[in-house]
Amino acid sequence: MTTGFLRTTRTADEALAARDVPRLEVPELGDPGYGVYEGRPLDAYRAWALASSSTDRPEGGESRIEVVTRYAAGLRILLARPEATVLVVCHSLPISYLVSARQGIPPQRRKAQAAHATVYGFTDEELDRATTILEDWTRNATW
Repeated sequence: MTTGFLRTTRTADEALAARDVPRLEVPELGDPGYGVYEGRPLDAYRAWALASSSTDRPEGGESRIEVVTRYAAGLRILLARPEATVLVVCHSLPISYLVSARQGIPPQRRKAQAAHATVYGFTDEELDRATTILEDWTRNATW
């Protein structure tokens, strides 16, 4: 599974080499809609995000609640897959949210980035619990 962004597709190509593996694009796991911050330095968006609530939306972009809701929907697509093992190549933010949620930590205003090109293995049960934590947070956002 990839997000459809060129960098995730290329990473999946590299990871899978020449193996004939079916691909599924899950745009729900893509980057946030940065709106007016798209193409600008990430620090500009981060400064805005730190000063904003989870329901605030940058002009033309998505709120953090919308982003996490979209991520949870993408993870539910993943959980519904029949395969025993699924490789997901996506972006740092959904991975960071998942790794924290696996530890019982809901989304936070400030998130550390997930390490690049790192495997974060999840069982179905861990992924389901973490996704539920994300879904619960969207109904009772903490900032």
